[in-house]
Amino acid sequence: MEVILLERVENLGGIGDTVSVKAGFARNFLLPRGKALRATVKNQKMFEAQRADIEARNEEAKKAAAGEAGKLNGTSYVLIRQASDMGVLYGSVSSRDISAAIGEAGFNVSRNQVVLDKPLKALGVTDIRVFLHPEVSVTVSINIARSQEEAEAQARGENVLARTDDEIEEAAGNAAVDNEILSDQSVSPEELLEPGMTTAADAVDSDAGEDEKDA
Repeated sequence: MEVILLERVENLGGIGDTVSVKAGFARNFLLPRGKALRATVKNQKMFEAQRADIEARNEEAKKAAAGEAGKLNGTSYVLIRQASDMGVLYGSVSSRDISAAIGEAGFNVSRNQVVLDKPLKALGVTDIRVFLHPEVSVTVSINIARSQEEAEAQARGENVLARTDDEIEEAAGNAAVDNEILSDQSVSPEELLEPGMTTAADAVDSDAGEDEKDA
């Protein structure tokens, strides 16, 4: 299907270009979102009559987006999620989740502006592109972690899964040291005997004699 682009579309063309696309892409994306018109003679004449206004509105929107981009580009957002010990999420992070996180920071971004080929399903820090305008995009950082502490560690470049393994190993080492200390400090049965006693039986006889005196 041939369409007339009303705005720049990445990998397709710019305003006023007539391009050939798959019918499904046109019907499901370009046409309902106002990004293009069917390339008919009537639509071509209508576009040419309104071209100056369309280009002027596009330029204004582009300038506004550029101003917003300076504030949004390079920002980072933490999303706390449950995950397995291997770092696989119990669920996923979608473009809707990302746009909501950005929105909480005061930026007006819809999920359709977030470029995400597929949902994120693992812990970690991922750079995501966001289109504020067809000709203006920014990159934001999405930090998915199980806790705020993990998020801070990941922001420093640490691998929280490897860090967890190290902690387990350290804990095992500490336990071994504790056992060794206890072993060194353990008291043998002979050390419990009073002076002059050589066996545990002597200790029993001594206790019996003390009982007879008390009686």
